[in-house]
Amino acid sequence: MTQNTNRFERLDAGAISSGLASHAEAFCRHWFPEGRRVGNYWQMADVSGAKGRSLVVRLQTHGGRQAGKWTDNATGEHGDLLDLLQYHLEPVAYPDLLRQAADYLGEAPVVPDDGASNNEPSVAPNRQIEAGRRLFSYGRPIKTTLADTYLRGRGIARFGPALAFHPSVYLRAEDGSRLEIPALLAAISDNAGKITGCSRVFLDAKTGGLADIEAPKRVLGRLHGNAIRFGKWSSCTDLIAGEGLENTLSVGTALPRAALASCLTANHLAAFTYPSSIKRLWIARDNDDAGERAASRLANRAGADGIEPFVLTSERDDFNLDLTEDGVTALRRRLAALIKPLATEHDLWP
Repeated sequence: MTQNTNRFERLDAGAISSGLASHAEAFCRHWFPEGRRVGNYWQMADVSGAKGRSLVVRLQTHGGRQAGKWTDNATGEHGDLLDLLQYHLEPVAYPDLLRQAADYLGEAPVVPDDGASNNEPSVAPNRQIEAGRRLFSYGRPIKTTLADTYLRGRGIARFGPALAFHPSVYLRAEDGSRLEIPALLAAISDNAGKITGCSRVFLDAKTGGLADIEAPKRVLGRLHGNAIRFGKWSSCTDLIAGEGLENTLSVGTALPRAALASCLTANHLAAFTYPSSIKRLWIARDNDDAGERAASRLANRAGADGIEPFVLTSERDDFNLDLTEDGVTALRRRLAALIKPLATEHDLWP
């Protein structure tokens, strides 16, 4: 028994990641069986492994691009198979993640050449987190900028220090060329307030709308479990968690005192790590199947933790459409009609 425990004491994350990459297709079929192979890629909806096409995993090294690397085209998140396994197994301690990966490979412990112990997360995700923090720090307040124009054009009047603007964010095009595009930046943070990444909404300087590129909304850093936050979320009793940034801010425009957490996608809404201090979690979901599933998963988890969950559903596809079609007064009245019968005590209104 002692020998079996000791064999995991000095696992090398880099070597394990390489081992997983050399068996990329078998890995995907084992851990994400709902996906499917298309050419040299394994396709699935997102890090949950559901059926879909947004997230792709490269199965074999080709053209200098390594096997085992994945990208979620909906969020811009990317990484290696060890990162993907960590998402799949969360919550899991990093040493336990390495143990499970090593068990899957069925190999003897992989020890660094210099004999040093390596129980820290792989370098690539840390670099992405740091790059996200650095990018957000380069932004400036959005007032009178293109980002301000974009949000107000969608009826939004709720802002905060989590938002910034940069006139020329670097982006690599599909053909490998370098692009520099203005972007609305949003800080992604954990429950301690530490920035873990940066959301980028690339904008068109002429139209004031989204840039005409593939996936104009992307994430740099770590989003899973975290969110873009507004208001006094660290001391609130009621927190509204929503999907997209614009949809969450639409609810916030109607409820200017409410603490908000935008998780950006339905999958990440389901995985949101809410503060343990809150009494009630208000889940503002999109009016579609993905939103319904995400809200149900999050509500069940919150309820099990002793937090009262309440689900708010948009009347149209999402709350930003409700705001732009009906106006802020009508949206506020509708939200009031949904919220007041559910909880007599809340801090969403003055």
